[in-house]
Amino acid sequence: MRCVNSIVKKIEALSVAIGKAGSLILPILIITILVNVILRYVFNIGLVELEEVQWHLNAIVVMSCLAYTYQVDEHIRVDIFHCRFSPKRRAWVEILGILFLFFPYIILVSWHAWEMASYSWSLREGSPMPSGLPARYLIKGVMALGLSLLALQGVAILLHNVAFLIQPNSTSTPSTPVNKGTHHE
Repeated sequence: MRCVNSIVKKIEALSVAIGKAGSLILPILIITILVNVILRYVFNIGLVELEEVQWHLNAIVVMSCLAYTYQVDEHIRVDIFHCRFSPKRRAWVEILGILFLFFPYIILVSWHAWEMASYSWSLREGSPMPSGLPARYLIKGVMALGLSLLALQGVAILLHNVAFLIQPNSTSTPSTPVNKGTHHE
């Protein structure tokens, strides 16, 4: 169990580090949006480059924070029944959800994201706009990495829940809204 808990902690630490690093881009994104709005609506100047920077920064923030959001259980969850379940039943629901819903979806989407990123990289794809940003393949790589990190976080949550079911006293209860407070209800 120690080995499993060690793996879970390492994956979660990676998710937290990347998520927090990605969140540091938010002030830059806000300034970019503010400059874009002022240029467009005050000075009647529209810059494709600035719009694309805005989209790219937004993509970096979202993709880098997906796994962290899942890890801290701040994602959208329908808690009609889940919040009333015992910790063991919640662990089973989480395990089954990961195995039969989350993994099939995230593996398929990640696979296609890596194919798109690889193809884009081989073309050295840039913006289709004449004044747009070069190296669009980089942002497609960020998408693939973000989705892969989300899949890895799913593995950590799966392992955590399995460890909880095998040895309930050796690990903390699975993270659920009920365990974290009532802000989700």
